[in-house]
Amino acid sequence: MLDIIQQHLGEIAAFNATTAEEVEQFRIKYLGRKGVLNDLFEGFKQVAPDQKKVLGQELNKLKNAVQERLDALHQATTSASSTSEGFDWSRPTGTIPLGTRHPLSIVRREILDIFSRIGFTVADGPEIEDDWHVFSGLNFPPEHPARDMQDTFFIHKPTQEGEKEMVLRTHTSSVQVRAMETRKPPIRIVMPGRVYRNEAVSSRAHCQFHQIEGLYIDEGVSFADMKQTLQYFTQEFFGKAKIRLRPSYFPFTEPSAEMDVYWGLNSEADHRITKGTGWLEIMGCGMVDPEVLRASGIDPDRYSGFAFGMGIERITMLRYQIDDLRMFFENDVRFLRQFQV
Repeated sequence: MLDIIQQHLGEIAAFNATTAEEVEQFRIKYLGRKGVLNDLFEGFKQVAPDQKKVLGQELNKLKNAVQERLDALHQATTSASSTSEGFDWSRPTGTIPLGTRHPLSIVRREILDIFSRIGFTVADGPEIEDDWHVFSGLNFPPEHPARDMQDTFFIHKPTQEGEKEMVLRTHTSSVQVRAMETRKPPIRIVMPGRVYRNEAVSSRAHCQFHQIEGLYIDEGVSFADMKQTLQYFTQEFFGKAKIRLRPSYFPFTEPSAEMDVYWGLNSEADHRITKGTGWLEIMGCGMVDPEVLRASGIDPDRYSGFAFGMGIERITMLRYQIDDLRMFFENDVRFLRQFQV
């Protein structure tokens, strides 16, 4: 067998091919199911144990030689065919243009970068959540409208005692609950992610969209801290520092507010998007309700905090003056090419 291997090594070194067909015949001869290597490895099983080490090394040497020669022949014949008469001149040439980031990804990254500069870190959580983390842990009473089937996508309704009710999360606030359960203050996090709601109210509605929420819990955190944080964000992102906070209601914050930024009335578009007021609603916010802290094992007598949340689609539409939400999901290359990082 050793002589046969040496003979094949010599044939491989001397073999040459000028066409792809000849290369394929070479491959079949040595690597095919009934090829030389298969036959030799079958015969190797019958070799005496004291000869297997030497023959095994030589067989591996032959196998590597076949592969190296095959690669070299492939490269040579491919290069030759590219200049031959058989070359397909209809094939596209030149560089392939690079794609661009999706506008939602661009805005998401910029928002996270802004908050990272003041000490916020990114937290994540599952999109399929249990009722506790989406509703109960955030002070949603059992009769709250958000629990209704028309708003929430239920994945699993309990059929026996002890089972959890599972839903597609309706907000990234569920990540806040998980963070408060597993971390000790101070907590300073932002939570981007997809959320799901049954928004079948118009042809422009979508059941899946994106949010970024923030949470800061520590000793002595006040409403003024929240205002300064959000004012910093609007200045960095929009270049506008004039904001206002209007009283609102959320089950998990008290007091709660809607934050508007003064957009101005410098153009016809400004009048249109602000409905002539100059103010634009950006996000909801408020001080974390003491009951929410207590439910997650944090002492509300010692710690306080604030939370805020915004829709990435809305912020992106304002940034780029996009007037149709559906454009984000249609994968129109002409639309996507307009955005460069």
